[in-house]
Amino acid sequence: MFKKVLVANRGEIAVRILRSCRELGINSVAVYSEADRNSLHVKLADEAVCIGPAAATHSYLNVPNVVSAAEITGSDAIHPGYGFLAENADFAEICKKCNINFIGPTAEVIDTMGNKSKARETMQKAGVPVVPGSDGVLDGPDQAKELAKDIGYPVLLKASAGGGGKGMRIVREEDELENAFNMAQMESQAAFGNGDMYMEKYIETARHIEVQVLGDHHGAAIHIGERECSVQRRHQKLIEESPSPALTDKDRKKLGEYAVRACKAVNYRNAGTVEFIMAGPSEFYFMEMNTRLQVEHPVTERITGFDLVAMQLRVAAGEPMPVKQKDVRFHGHAMEFRINAEDPDNDFAPSPGTLTLFEPPLGPFVRVDTMAYSSCQILPFYDSLFAKIIVWGQNRHDTLARSRRALKEFAVAGIKTTIPLHLKILENEKFISGDITTSFLDEEF
Repeated sequence: MFKKVLVANRGEIAVRILRSCRELGINSVAVYSEADRNSLHVKLADEAVCIGPAAATHSYLNVPNVVSAAEITGSDAIHPGYGFLAENADFAEICKKCNINFIGPTAEVIDTMGNKSKARETMQKAGVPVVPGSDGVLDGPDQAKELAKDIGYPVLLKASAGGGGKGMRIVREEDELENAFNMAQMESQAAFGNGDMYMEKYIETARHIEVQVLGDHHGAAIHIGERECSVQRRHQKLIEESPSPALTDKDRKKLGEYAVRACKAVNYRNAGTVEFIMAGPSEFYFMEMNTRLQVEHPVTERITGFDLVAMQLRVAAGEPMPVKQKDVRFHGHAMEFRINAEDPDNDFAPSPGTLTLFEPPLGPFVRVDTMAYSSCQILPFYDSLFAKIIVWGQNRHDTLARSRRALKEFAVAGIKTTIPLHLKILENEKFISGDITTSFLDEEF
């Protein structure tokens, strides 16, 4: 096992990783920007190194500074968390060359699965169904128009190197396509330094369902159940749950088999998530693979009893898979609610500021992952997520009731949050019945 792990991240995910390190007896190193000097992850780590000013490009995304921090502290591994450098193939390769273990898949796998058009081709060869669309990167708007005639409108333009909804446009008519292509390409180039675009048939009423996977250095790969992620705004998830209320046992088995097939196709190591579109009953299409830990991983932890971060660390250290597929069991129902510093009544405008009150909910089967505390600063420089509530119940009905109670107990002052929106969603009849798609939030609210 590693002697010292540097956590190349901030916020609640850095705190989460540090806690698993401590339980495993691993010394930890936090890195932080000047703005994050008083952050909780800095206080909890055994050591802390400032790596630059507030701007992420000069601190958390500054590869030389992160690697230097690992070297001067004698860290033998780096855990990237999610976001920032987590899916940066160059960073993973640099870690390897510096003899620092990167807690994640290889650079080659990150590159293959991070490039959406490459990932599609790989999945097609592996026998995993994909949404009808372009076979590779599009040459330009003219080729996009020809393909759209074949697969039919509406279509979805997507950045090959994209994520988080950037470089993505829905096109419903041919007249809109050229402008949408150019806008999406410019956005992708600005966000990812890559303007490659591809296209898929846009499925109007779809669910977003993902499968948690884990692979080791010895060729083993397993799935650890699915998560329903259809409650989204601007392609950003707000609520996740497991099990999905839409799947039958037969569907669940099929999705799990597809996800393991995807892992084995690229010799996947460590934790990852294979994401699918559910277009109709028992109709699934591969969408993408996230080659990292997900924000919503606690949902899976709650229904399985596994510590996914500890499993990541063990697998990255070369240990064989700690469990076999037959050992994976699911208990009850879990939901996660993302608490963002945003104003839902003002187009989700960011709401940074000082927390004058912060009292998270307690009680049976309620977990809160957060980096916040009373009087701390929610900074404007980074993602607005500052807490997650994970709630478990014997079944979905119990989980909904407990979630309402927990959210009503969550006392926050000094900033606007998404808590009022979550409470409205919990009273919505469609959500209560599990009748949700990725357009649910737009249609109902």
